[in-house]
Amino acid sequence: GWMYRLIVESLLGLQLKVDGEGARLVLSPCLPVDWPGYTLEYRHGRTLYQIEVIQVRPAADAIELRLDGAIQSGRSVPLVDDGRPHRVEMRC
Repeated sequence: GWMYRLIVESLLGLQLKVDGEGARLVLSPCLPVDWPGYTLEYRHGRTLYQIEVIQVRPAADAIELRLDGAIQSGRSVPLVDDGRPHRVEMRC
């Protein structure tokens, strides 16, 4: 269990945050320089989130995060359990 958390939370940079406004998925990847990025599927209740993190060369100063094509501010996306698939794309 601890190895899974180490990889998912530290290397891939995924953390679930729940507060008064609901659930959010925070993305703060810490990838090796020679990795082009990664893709994964994350399930929140009945809803599947297809996540793609793309490491841009040279490293970008700004991070671009999109949820279903819409630019998000910061490093997190809101999670909803609507049963529909959602796409998350981060360029960092």
